[in-house]
Amino acid sequence: MSLKIVGFGPGDPRLRPPAAAQAIREGDVIVGYESYLRLVEDLLEGKEVVSAKMKEEVYRARVAVEMAREGKRVVVVSDGDPQIYGMAPLVLEMLSKYSWRPGVLEVVPGITAALAAGARLGAPLGSDAAFISLSPLLLPKELILRRIEAALSGDFVLALYNPIDKALLREALALVVRWRGPSAPVGIVKDAYRPGERTFLARASEVPLDEVDMRTILIVGNSETYVWDGLMITPRGYHRKYAYP
Repeated sequence: MSLKIVGFGPGDPRLRPPAAAQAIREGDVIVGYESYLRLVEDLLEGKEVVSAKMKEEVYRARVAVEMAREGKRVVVVSDGDPQIYGMAPLVLEMLSKYSWRPGVLEVVPGITAALAAGARLGAPLGSDAAFISLSPLLLPKELILRRIEAALSGDFVLALYNPIDKALLREALALVVRWRGPSAPVGIVKDAYRPGERTFLARASEVPLDEVDMRTILIVGNSETYVWDGLMITPRGYHRKYAYP
């Protein structure tokens, strides 16, 4: 019996971790959100597939654990990385509730959306960064905004996931304007490394909310982030120690 929680990256097969592909090929049962399963359908032939809709994460985790307890080799798939707003925390929580651990338990990392988006933008994640979800489904808005302001006050780069709530996004951007100024660059990437990808930059005060959806990542630079030739760059800090042209 085995249970593996894998992240297959942003969706482009070229960026799919070999360990994730191998885990899926070796699994008996593949459990996932229906749109994620479509991104790995080339690996699903002959597999028992358990497909679920958005907001059915608890169901997915429970089914995965129960099937693993039946002796099957179960693989739970997430896009990006399974720890970062993926299924790994919930599946491990479920195991702890059952007080049961399968003979083989593995979390296979993948390229999370912030890294994929950052690569498309240039190098905006070159310094300390905070990943924050803007979905109020599991956390109160007040806590989300408090975390955003704490990260901004600490001069972190921000990667904002799941901007599903436009009112909350508007409040978050107002905090960015307050701490970084209206001209602070914001990188916006939709469907990174997938068909229909769109990447663009905007001033913090001019982010087009109607072009942002659940498949969009927004990256807000720190106080040193700048744009050169269409690329968003956050210095690591070498300029403080070394002289270079």
